[in-house]
Amino acid sequence: MLRIGIVAGEASGDILGGLLVQALKQKRSDIEFVGIAGPKMMREGVQSLFPIERLSVRGYLEVIKHAYGLIRIRQQLIKHFLNHRVDIFIGIDAPDFNFYLEKKLKKHGVKTLHYVSPSIWAWRKNRVHKIKRAVSHMLTLFPFESEIYQQAGVPVTYVGHPLADSMPMEPDTAAARAVLRLKPNDLVVAMLPGSRQSEVGQHAALFIQTVKILHTDYPHAIFLVPFVTRESKQIFELALFHEQQALPIQILFGHAHDAMQASDVVIVASGTATLEAALLKKPMVITYRMPSLSWRLLKRMHLQHFVGLPNILAGKSIVPELLQHQATPEKLAAAAIAMLGNTQAIAEMKAEFTKMHISLKQNNAEKIATLILSDF
Repeated sequence: MLRIGIVAGEASGDILGGLLVQALKQKRSDIEFVGIAGPKMMREGVQSLFPIERLSVRGYLEVIKHAYGLIRIRQQLIKHFLNHRVDIFIGIDAPDFNFYLEKKLKKHGVKTLHYVSPSIWAWRKNRVHKIKRAVSHMLTLFPFESEIYQQAGVPVTYVGHPLADSMPMEPDTAAARAVLRLKPNDLVVAMLPGSRQSEVGQHAALFIQTVKILHTDYPHAIFLVPFVTRESKQIFELALFHEQQALPIQILFGHAHDAMQASDVVIVASGTATLEAALLKKPMVITYRMPSLSWRLLKRMHLQHFVGLPNILAGKSIVPELLQHQATPEKLAAAAIAMLGNTQAIAEMKAEFTKMHISLKQNNAEKIATLILSDF
């Protein structure tokens, strides 16, 4: 029996973990997985010792507020992994939480893999030396990340992104619209306010007010807002409840992929969803808001010109980014309207997205599973 400890900290990590666990099980039937998992990982048989939502905290002030609970969870996980000896530990994203676990487990002789490099190329570059003490092997999603670890002497493998493997080069918009019972000629705007509850809390009113402006110019447009958890869905529904005006917003539980694939344009909070929209070759507007103190601290350490993955991967601005004080309903609506009417800009954007897709398509889960099992 091979025992694997595995911890994912949010919805995007749950997607990555689910695909990885599935690939490992196809290679070996005698693997037991335990740690912290979301619904996709649990569906593949991962025993989750704590709800994944307990780790879905973003922003410096928010982390401080939940610090005591997070410390207790870490202590209990370390105790469990050492008492019920795991052969290998895989931390999926959630770097501040997982690096601490990895450092402690590595000291006790457990091989530690970290899947998804934190954005040290954007800020806190010196952090790589701390990572070296915690991680036996780093698995990077993006090609430009590996060089930083190679220079620091950290074993690293570029594994590509599983979304690039799973998505077709040419998305089927008509099929997605059929799934969601939309008409072929409907004007559809997908709006993704974030996967975390804190993100939805920051973006709900912004997105609703943006819909109000767009609805004035496009009264027949349909707005799709998908959610991955009931809690985040309820936060948005409560914000919508306070609006006096009836709006053509369809709230979905799940179906984020379908919503984006069915859309003419996507308005999306910065995060993994921006990459998904790019792989679906969809024109988009990226936005993000966070508490003002967290934003000021982040800006001090930020080394990149962009926050959206499509722009970072392209190395230039191909997608508009409206962040913090620039993230207003008027500016979001104007950016979306400008994009809808610019066929040349959309064509250029799609060409860049196709290049990204080809680069990131690496047969990710198979590559990682082979690497993990090579020692066992």
